[in-house]
Amino acid sequence: MPPNAFKNSLNAQKVAEAIALGLAQSKLECTCRLFPVGDGGDGTGNLLIKHLGGKIVNTDVHDALGRKITAAFGLIDNGQTAVIEMAGASGMRLLKANELNPMLTNTAGTGELIKQALDKGVSKIIIGMGGSATVDGGAGMMAALGVRFLNADGELLNPVPAGLGELAIIDTSGLDKRVLNCAIIILCDVDNKLLGDNGAAAVFGPQKGATAHDVVKLDALLAKFAAIALKQTGIDIASANHSGTAGGAAAMAYAFFNAKLVSGATHFLKLTGFDAALQSADIVFTGEGSIDEQTLQGKAPAAVAALARQKGLPVIGLAGKMPLLYSKEMGEYFDVLLSIGNEPATLADALKNTHDNLVRTSREIGNLLALS
Repeated sequence: MPPNAFKNSLNAQKVAEAIALGLAQSKLECTCRLFPVGDGGDGTGNLLIKHLGGKIVNTDVHDALGRKITAAFGLIDNGQTAVIEMAGASGMRLLKANELNPMLTNTAGTGELIKQALDKGVSKIIIGMGGSATVDGGAGMMAALGVRFLNADGELLNPVPAGLGELAIIDTSGLDKRVLNCAIIILCDVDNKLLGDNGAAAVFGPQKGATAHDVVKLDALLAKFAAIALKQTGIDIASANHSGTAGGAAAMAYAFFNAKLVSGATHFLKLTGFDAALQSADIVFTGEGSIDEQTLQGKAPAAVAALARQKGLPVIGLAGKMPLLYSKEMGEYFDVLLSIGNEPATLADALKNTHDNLVRTSREIGNLLALS
């Protein structure tokens, strides 16, 4: 059972447990192996640390609004690799709904986690960048590691979008040089590029509290980042795949930290040995809060289904929300797609009842399989 989290309701582990409970209550005789997965989004770091038997390191950092909080990162590979989850330091989950404002939030806390991981002597850092509350182009993260953002007169600017309107120079002379000697791999949960109608500001800005006016300003700021990065590094971040991840933070890390941007789901499955886990499987259950055409653009259920299909295994996908009409493209990934809802309900009630709906739906699937 390799499900992803059902956002704002159950984490991936709890989803797997609910599916297994439903099957256990059914008439089907089966053995379930729980294999919760992530794609770079919220919760991915913790799952990686758990799958790989890592050690948790708690530390003080600052959230997206600059308030002191306790966050954590993991150490795996005998302490040689750090696993960082951006959402744990700079995430939406740490803010109240009325605090979301990507003009004022930044990723400084994530930069602080990177710095403290470097203090542990790691040679590789894996960063899950989903779930951020930011569209700062990674400015806060970079500033925490010694980068300065200057206007044309060389004056220091506040590394939040509202303070970067006059940005002209990204001064990396003070960058912690350990960053450049460390392999940085960014697990990206989206394919979106940096700019435009499908870019970081337009698509994800409103989810993080941006108004229509903010979106225009944020996209213009990210375009300025791209122009400066191209001039100073020769790297065109605007055309890079996954560059829209985490409000452009992935793009800037790619240009200035030599970071490698990868499909979070595919890399997660490789790191955790999912291919080997499939050897003993007869059927695969996966799912997340919503399964639709966007799921096929690098989300965990699609990556799981693709590997299972390569081995000739049937795949059942469960979700709280899915399209009304059949999609041939989605049918190439999933043999069965089922919504777990049991009756018309408000979003709040649907989220509250996710566990019970998963158990019931899985129990009925088990009963159907037992009939055959």
